[in-house]
Amino acid sequence: MSEQMSDDDERQQSPPSDLDFTSNKARTCIVTGSVSGHTEFQSPYPDQVLENVLENVLHFLTSRRDRNTASLVCKSWYRVEALTRSELFIGNCYAVSPARATARFTRVRALHLKGRPRFADFNLMPPDWGAHFNPWVLAFAKACPWLEKVYLKRMSVTDDDLATLAESFLGFKELVLVCCDGFGTSGLSIFVSKCRQLKVLDLIESEVSDDETDWILCFPEGESHLESLIFDCVEYPINFEALERLVARSPSLKKLKLNRYVSIGQLYRLMVQAPQLTHLGTGSFSPSEIAGQGDQEPDYVTAFAACKSLVCLSGFREIIPDYLPAIYPICANLTSLNFSYANITAEQLKPIISNCHKLQVFWVLDSICDEGLQAVAATCKELRELRVFPVDAREDSDGPVSEVGFQAISEGCRKLQSILYFCQRMTNAAVIAMSRNCPDLVVFRLCIMGRHRPDHVTGEPMDDGFGAIVMNCKKLTRLAVSGLLTDKAFDYIGRYGKLVRTLSVAFAGDSDMALKYVLEGCPQLQKLEIRDSPFGDAALCSGLHHYYNMRFLWMSSCRLTYQGCQQIARAMPRLVVEVIRSADEEEMDVCVQTLYMYRSLEGPRNDAPKFVTIL
Repeated sequence: MSEQMSDDDERQQSPPSDLDFTSNKARTCIVTGSVSGHTEFQSPYPDQVLENVLENVLHFLTSRRDRNTASLVCKSWYRVEALTRSELFIGNCYAVSPARATARFTRVRALHLKGRPRFADFNLMPPDWGAHFNPWVLAFAKACPWLEKVYLKRMSVTDDDLATLAESFLGFKELVLVCCDGFGTSGLSIFVSKCRQLKVLDLIESEVSDDETDWILCFPEGESHLESLIFDCVEYPINFEALERLVARSPSLKKLKLNRYVSIGQLYRLMVQAPQLTHLGTGSFSPSEIAGQGDQEPDYVTAFAACKSLVCLSGFREIIPDYLPAIYPICANLTSLNFSYANITAEQLKPIISNCHKLQVFWVLDSICDEGLQAVAATCKELRELRVFPVDAREDSDGPVSEVGFQAISEGCRKLQSILYFCQRMTNAAVIAMSRNCPDLVVFRLCIMGRHRPDHVTGEPMDDGFGAIVMNCKKLTRLAVSGLLTDKAFDYIGRYGKLVRTLSVAFAGDSDMALKYVLEGCPQLQKLEIRDSPFGDAALCSGLHHYYNMRFLWMSSCRLTYQGCQQIARAMPRLVVEVIRSADEEEMDVCVQTLYMYRSLEGPRNDAPKFVTIL
């Protein structure tokens, strides 16, 4: 299953005639006697022969897109593909019902489920919009008691849901919650106490409420199967002594990411217990406030040096830079380094980054300035992904990184495949240089934080820079645009962005033509998110031919009207058209604040809150 279950779920094709054959080479044959007395072999039903072969072949087909394509060949392929699928990915929890999913895929062991759209992360969607995990966990508890893994993103998960997970799936092993909310320490306590085979518990950027329950203490006694424990998003102290005992009895633990309430002294004690770690989130990376002044500092350098398998380092939530030399011994082995919470300078970064020759993923704050990015470019020749986040995200702030650091990266890191770059000023020349120096880019997200900012040297729109990206980066699938952009930039995207699947637009474009260029020119477009741009009903209607092929369209603070959205709903009955207003807005206005459209096999959902109108 790719982004969603296919619409062909209800329109199965008949097997083609060239597959309607009999074979005497089947694995299973029926022996009968003939009239003449000779023994002859009668082949089984031809569909069964095909399904026997397919079952063996499809086990080797791991790509969900390839599997989705295979399921559309004919009825037999459709059946066998469903029977052999152990991992189910649903990109929108409202695109299909839990009942339909469990009826078709009866042998699923891993469920990946996504809920709210990405713009919900930026407070552009009222709370309590939906995306509840409850109906899903109840359906799978009944139909797939052998479920072992659940990955949820932007879903609402309750304590009861966690209890159901723990009680219904006796062999449950992995839970990953990304940007989820609705649960607290009480639910975690029940979950970890009953999942005795748990290998992975990753809480990533999720909101966990403090119910004053000691969930770390609730892990079962005895040797643990834990391989990954991530709780760096938990915003309250944990029972460190219980955590230390848990780490000590988890010999298979490879990933451990701590929250800001774990001091560097406590980190030392954990590292001594688990030198086998490959991924480490350091917690605060500063000493505890209750540490005595006369206490002797542990040998942090030796502790890091002993972790010879460490390749991924993150954390540094409340860093004191004086402790940074402790990580010097492991820099040469690092392939991933995340300083996105560490407000450090270029001078503090240089001794570290100068030894990171194997680094492939680097996240950092713009506090390192262009000088720090130049140091990265000089050393990290294997870099594949770079993210530069702002210390100060205000539009009128003085951004410390610019086109200087951006161009240095493009010249020094020629293998770059993904970049997210926040800045206040940029030039077309630097973006064009990036497109030529890094042609393997798959993800390009340039966020010029000030609205409608032109090339700060020439004063021209940023059209040519983004045009060069879509022209020269032939593998590009994700693009985020910003700065002063005219319709010309969107014309470039429509003409050359043939593989673009995700497009994010903010404060850009001149007219409806901009959106028309994209919707008519990008055949692979799956996710389109737009905010604060001058696109109206005409632009919206230009995509009628393509909306059934997309996962979703999000438009907020544009120029849409209620009537225009109704027109789309009438023209495309299998598209769910949600008009969202602020939670305190009682009446629907003529102008639409937020439009969220997505395809669905089920039609309108039945849990929409009052501030959502489904047309």
